Amino acid sequence: MVTTERKQRIHLLIRGKVQGVYYRSSACEEARVLGLTGFVRNLPTGEVELLAEGTQPVLDQLLAWCRVGPPAAQVVEVAIRYEAATGEYPDFRVRRGDPLL
Repeated sequence: MVTTERKQRIHLLIRGKVQGVYYRSSACEEARVLGLTGFVRNLPTGEVELLAEGTQPVLDQLLAWCRVGPPAAQVVEVAIRYEAATGEYPDFRVRRGDPLL
């Protein structure tokens, strides 16, 4: 079955105890399993930034996961911004050392 559902983009800032607890690598694996594209990275502020593109139902699944995170994480808040998908990311990966968006 071919889906004709349009792709969307979510841009998340995840706050809490989310660095040093395998949040990025776990989020990357979850996004890959779901077939999403984009990236996840640590920010100097202690937050994790995640940008993902896919269909809305699949993005909702990732968002639900992000609100909990891996076992050692303590997610306090997930700020969500919906944007138009651009298709610029060929896969999903962990980014390191990039400037802020």
